[in-house]
Amino acid sequence: MTDVWSRLRRPRPGEAVTRGDTLAPRLALAFLAVALAAIALLAGLAAAYTAADVSKLAERQRSQLASAISVAAGAAWDRGNSWGSADLSPVLDLAQRAGASVEIRDATGRVVAVSPGFAAATGPTGSAVVVVRGQHPGAVLVRFSGSGLGGADDALRIALLRAIAGAAGLAALVALVTGIAVARRITRPIVRLIAVTRAMAGGERAARAGSVRGPGELRELAAAFDQMADTLDREDQIRRDVVASVAHELRTPIAVLQAGHEALLDGVAQPTPGELSSLRDEVLRLARMVDDLQTLAAADAAALQLTRRRCDLAEIAAAAADSLARRFEAADIELDRQLSSVPVLADPRWLHQVVTNLLSNALKFTPAGGTVTLHTGQAGTDAVLRVADTGTGIPAEELPRVFDRFWRGRGAARTSGSGIGLAVAAELAQAHGGRLTAESAEGNGTTMTLTMPRVVEREPPARPVAG
Repeated sequence: MTDVWSRLRRPRPGEAVTRGDTLAPRLALAFLAVALAAIALLAGLAAAYTAADVSKLAERQRSQLASAISVAAGAAWDRGNSWGSADLSPVLDLAQRAGASVEIRDATGRVVAVSPGFAAATGPTGSAVVVVRGQHPGAVLVRFSGSGLGGADDALRIALLRAIAGAAGLAALVALVTGIAVARRITRPIVRLIAVTRAMAGGERAARAGSVRGPGELRELAAAFDQMADTLDREDQIRRDVVASVAHELRTPIAVLQAGHEALLDGVAQPTPGELSSLRDEVLRLARMVDDLQTLAAADAAALQLTRRRCDLAEIAAAAADSLARRFEAADIELDRQLSSVPVLADPRWLHQVVTNLLSNALKFTPAGGTVTLHTGQAGTDAVLRVADTGTGIPAEELPRVFDRFWRGRGAARTSGSGIGLAVAAELAQAHGGRLTAESAEGNGTTMTLTMPRVVEREPPARPVAG
């Protein structure tokens, strides 16, 4: 048992040693305590009921023996019709063989025969009236000693109690072994999760719990932990990509500005309008990048800054389309408006930003002579806004990443931008309780779909009809 207990407390190879590793022993002790309480209760009830049954059985046997002795005494009296001529030695022998002492008295209470040692017997007693042909010539008093029938009930009771105690001890041992096994089964995945958590805290980002054997809740906990770890890895990678992308985007205009200013200071170049205009363009490019970063930061906090009110999705879409109408005309791209009134609960400012980003993205990747369709409507309890273009489309392998921050596909290499427009739109859609999805096929255009909860109109109460 000591070896089992030590193995229960000792961590497995590769697992972290935790201070006060007492969960498994405590669980095992809890199982054992519950089992012992149940065993003690059952053993006590069994012993009580068994003792009562044995006592009843012994009492019945003593009563039957007393009745048999009274019948034998009655037969002896009947042969001589008196106690004086009755041969009572067979009656005394019968009582002695049964482990009892007997005293026979006549009808007046006078002792006519008594077994040796009757006065010294201290065991249970029994009595019976002698009945012969309706007469009551006397009575018998039986006392039982510790041998024979008198001690049989005690021996039987002790034997049963020993059996109950043995069974209870065996059950306690089984409960202890089972408790240890169950405790190990429960704590093994927990110890594994602790080890993985400490490994991740120590910088081992690839540490995962993997598939664990144990109760369903612990398996779900391990799966949730691995999912959390994967999400943290993705978020960390996104942060790294953001830093790298921002550094890359800022490097070029800063380098151009630095080189231009050094050329002006060294006299290599003259401050002509063309040279100053080139430097101004780089400054404006930097300003656009800063604005994009500010917009992204604001979108991150949009869920805390939204001022929602009832508004019409079609009106917001029309206002966004009007603000970009001249850019569409300059690019020779038709903007087809298919707007149906849909009430939503939203912040008009940020929802206008979402539509503007979607239209700007479609404008950027649609060639001259193409068409961008702006549609609003409803689908069940949802409000739907679609922006579909006839542009170049998005390759299938790039489609899952279109909403990543600062990500730009192959088709975006020839266009300006920082790659956060769709990311901002997706985060603002989520802040409004909606979602933004993309469907596209390379060469066949792209469709962006915004889905968000619609304000369901309540029907006016029916007016009573006058009778």
